[in-house]
Amino acid sequence: MTSLRPLAIAAGPDAVAALPALRRALDGEFAALPYAASAPSPPTPAGAVPDEGTALVVGTSGSTGSPKLAMLPAAALAASVAASHERLGGAGAWLLAMPPHHIAGVQVLLRCVAAGTLPGFVDLSDGFTPEAFTRAATAFARSGARTRRYTALVPTQLVRLLADEQATAALAELDAVLVGGAASPPALLARARAAGVRAVTTYGMSETCGGCVYDGDPLTGTVVRADPDGRLLLGGPTLATGYLGRPDLTAAAFSTDEDGARWFRTDDVGHRDDDGRWHVDGRVDDLITTGGLKVAPRLVEEALTALPGIAEAVVVGTPDDQWGQVVSAAVVPHPGAAGGGSATPTVTALREQLRGILPSHALPRRLLVLTAIPLRGPGKPDRLAVADRFASDA
Repeated sequence: MTSLRPLAIAAGPDAVAALPALRRALDGEFAALPYAASAPSPPTPAGAVPDEGTALVVGTSGSTGSPKLAMLPAAALAASVAASHERLGGAGAWLLAMPPHHIAGVQVLLRCVAAGTLPGFVDLSDGFTPEAFTRAATAFARSGARTRRYTALVPTQLVRLLADEQATAALAELDAVLVGGAASPPALLARARAAGVRAVTTYGMSETCGGCVYDGDPLTGTVVRADPDGRLLLGGPTLATGYLGRPDLTAAAFSTDEDGARWFRTDDVGHRDDDGRWHVDGRVDDLITTGGLKVAPRLVEEALTALPGIAEAVVVGTPDDQWGQVVSAAVVPHPGAAGGGSATPTVTALREQLRGILPSHALPRRLLVLTAIPLRGPGKPDRLAVADRFASDA
């Protein structure tokens, strides 16, 4: 019987203390439940026992409903690590720049464990800053023998680093930068690549051991398909076996087809482009219905961040007596945009700039100009917090 053991992982350099325990979990000694060392040990369902072979039990980000605990077998984690390194060009050392108890952070540590390399660490004691990243990346580059070097970021972190010349130069020295956890605006990726940064977008979740689709192309072994409504299903060797102590939720999300292949039913809708790459249009629950027409927030966000002066954008639906919901955008201007002669964005100006790019019903009708997008979990935009801001400003 596989036992469950909570594993406190500190942020920053102290996360190195968790490496031996992660190695033992991968070797089958117990199932580790990572959590932030600064927080209490997380509750687990009474009497729940992990499935045989489970190495990690990882909390989902809880973007819809209550957070769940995904059971990840050692074999699934090994398949994920191998496929990631294969796509990137080989195993290497990783710089940890995010909280290590979420799946993206713990995968950084696991990739180093599997490769036999030592991770580097960004000091997060004062939050994530370009200065701290640059210091860590410089030390990381000087440590040990030359090997391939990688890091993983969320889009908001990439935005901050590209606004800093030294941090951008440090990013460009890495062999690849995974960007995931939230949608990456095409304009942001274009800026990164123009600066010499090999930015690779990732799509996945706790239930797939993290990213399993890179730049729209599934990793080796991963299979993607869309049902008739556009909801994405993922299959392959990186799937969780289910949710700890919740067979009902497991049955609702995981299935086995007539050929014996297992599938995970995501909460995302998407499509396959003409070039064969998968594009995620957004979460099912995030879709906005305005005047009887559907709007995918991600498409509006991508259009907004392609405009001069807009660094980040989050789009939500807010209640409206006439339309049912209206498209409401929270934006963060580029640092120094106003100082460079650009006026503070207005909803009228943005609608005019987007007219002809987006259909009329998708044009924002409400606007918030923020200094930072509220975040949750490993760096995902907190859409509920944004919606609450609109409600409080109504």
